Amino acid sequence: MTTETATTDIELLRQLRDGSSAAFQALYRRHQGPLYRFALLRCGSPDTAADVVQEVFLGLLSGSFGYDPLRGQLQNFLFGVARNVVMKLEETRRRTDSLSCAEDEDGELDLGGDDSAEPLKRMLGNEQAEQVRLALSKLPPHYRDAVILYELHDMSYLEIADICQVDIGTVRSRLSRGRAALAKKFAGAALDAA
Repeated sequence: MTTETATTDIELLRQLRDGSSAAFQALYRRHQGPLYRFALLRCGSPDTAADVVQEVFLGLLSGSFGYDPLRGQLQNFLFGVARNVVMKLEETRRRTDSLSCAEDEDGELDLGGDDSAEPLKRMLGNEQAEQVRLALSKLPPHYRDAVILYELHDMSYLEIADICQVDIGTVRSRLSRGRAALAKKFAGAALDAA
């Protein structure tokens, strides 16, 4: 994102705080798509991704997240908030799942996962993209964040460090390990297919 766009974001935020619905719509149009794609790849559920985006923008609208333009770009801030919302939802889901693991009618363990892969397949467009999404979903969350932000959102190490609140060396390490884990998964899949 250029400095000009960052300045525009700041100006739109000022207008938003002055009550401009047009400013909110402009910010939403600009940032909703990338945030939704990040949340979708991060959590795997279209409904959850939409909820994450909604929570991010409600917080932006209410000012409850306390964005400070002196601390970085709005885009990075919004990705950080989305990441935190996803992590909070995952923690809640883990606690709920550990309390309510139930058996379905086939006697198999049901962990309450979301099986809505069809809309995701349409969005991603092909089987190979779906395989990438599935492989990403199996990465540990901290590796997944680095890979998604770097490879799919073209963010710099510095931007990822800001979003994930870690140092650049940690971003490099997570990205390297995440890529290695993906390569291993794809190499295993290729051997299974042969």
